[in-house]
Amino acid sequence: MKFEQAIVGIGLLSVMGLPMSVEASDSKSITLKQIGRYSAGASTVPNEPRTEIAAYDPASKRLFSINLNLRQLDVLDLSNPESQVLAPVQTVPLGGKPNSVAIRDGIIAVAVEGTQKTDPGTVKFFNTSGALLNTLTVGALPDMLVFSPNGKWLLVANEGEPSSYNNNPVPSVDPEGSVSIIEMRRDVASLTQLNVRTATFSLAIPQENGSSIRVYGPNATFAQDIEPEYITVSHNSKTAWVTLQENNAIGILDIPSATFSKIVGLGFKDHSVSGNGFDASDRDTAVDNGINIKNWPVFGMYEPDAIASYRVKGETYLVTANEGDTRDYPPGFTEEVRAGAGSYVFDPAVFLSPFDPTTLKNNANLGRLTVTNATGAKELDADTDFERIYVPGGRSFSIRRANGTLVYDSGDDIEQRTAALLPDLFNSQGDSATFDTRSDNKGPEPEGVAIGKVSGRTYAFIGLERIGGVMVYDISKPAEPRFTTYINTAPTDLSPEGLFFIKKKDSPNGRSLLVVSHEISNTVTIFEIVRDPQDEDGEDSEDDDGE
Repeated sequence: MKFEQAIVGIGLLSVMGLPMSVEASDSKSITLKQIGRYSAGASTVPNEPRTEIAAYDPASKRLFSINLNLRQLDVLDLSNPESQVLAPVQTVPLGGKPNSVAIRDGIIAVAVEGTQKTDPGTVKFFNTSGALLNTLTVGALPDMLVFSPNGKWLLVANEGEPSSYNNNPVPSVDPEGSVSIIEMRRDVASLTQLNVRTATFSLAIPQENGSSIRVYGPNATFAQDIEPEYITVSHNSKTAWVTLQENNAIGILDIPSATFSKIVGLGFKDHSVSGNGFDASDRDTAVDNGINIKNWPVFGMYEPDAIASYRVKGETYLVTANEGDTRDYPPGFTEEVRAGAGSYVFDPAVFLSPFDPTTLKNNANLGRLTVTNATGAKELDADTDFERIYVPGGRSFSIRRANGTLVYDSGDDIEQRTAALLPDLFNSQGDSATFDTRSDNKGPEPEGVAIGKVSGRTYAFIGLERIGGVMVYDISKPAEPRFTTYINTAPTDLSPEGLFFIKKKDSPNGRSLLVVSHEISNTVTIFEIVRDPQDEDGEDSEDDDGE
């Protein structure tokens, strides 16, 4: 009964555009309370957000937020995070497009694109006062960077996206994906290119579950096709796990030797299995008022974006947000197509009643679904008909062992809960006017993930890029996560991108915080993590914390 009442309250709040959340019944559950927000203003150039990734320096109590649109860092004073409205105290010009920022011991590292995204990028180092200390060259399109726990290394994911695929008359440029490893020193100003090593990709690297590793860019070499997206580092700073999103894989990196020891294919999610359903259409309003989560003969490519790691009883686990992504470079190459398109032909020998080709191509079924035409044909025979249907993303988060083995996947839990808690915003872009418009393409689109420990329990915070908001799960038992709470502050905050957890001991107000950057609304929102009153005196344990 308590849960039903909470649903009604959330429905009303969504209409009003106010913060929304629902409490779990766990006696040690947590909720999120919005206490501060920074608004960076409207972007002046399409696809160039003003807030996307931020990082926090506990010593100066300053938050550093990249501003891609203005090619700068926005510096915020976070000493009073409850001020509700935060304003920049400083801006730091970067001279190029920033993609990520990380902080360690008062050193701010910023990943900056080259003049063209296919050019080598740079990492720029600043102190907390904004003074430039050094600049080092890294690979093409440095997309994310992270310091190792021991501070000895700075790792940079160089995505290496192509300019196009064989577009005429301009020749395409496709740089190799890689990870730069910068050996850090206390005197950052003394770093040179000799301190930068590059971990590259080749067919010589052992592959596991290789049939699910996607290598398909037209005329691309293996190294050109691999596109590193996000990195997490082990507690002992010896191993890193790198998401290779478009490739549906994770690279396992030996940091001291700067070599990849293995590339692990992540397999595919069978959406025909109970608990793995999804809403496949934005044109199914005649069914359950447009919310139609069910099983389909479809395979999801996990294709995670963000990844984080944590330990339980000495064993490392990986948490991934299975956003999904496709390569879309028209007119040269695009893998995106709707399942109902005439060019996408279902193999009639495979798809039989009740899921025969005619039924599947109905717009209320799979006709509107965005699928890939780069995978799924010629799996059972030599013709070009599609024997399996593959879609980008898993609409879920997963927990895996350090070797990549799947331990848990949230199945259709995110869609089921958003359907129950925020039916007016189900699979939307964050407002009721766009209700159900994302059902045909990755649904709620889990993209960001952060891990934090509160009162001895470990929580995963999952950012949902489309409907918005943050789902929280207790992942203390990796094989048995429990939903804890959900907060959605749309339409004020739209499209969460980067999330990070501030431990109680580092927090400016002595309480654990979650910081979320939103790329569409250009806002950074500060949430205080509120514990159940029965456990308010408990201390946040640091044992087996997020890595």
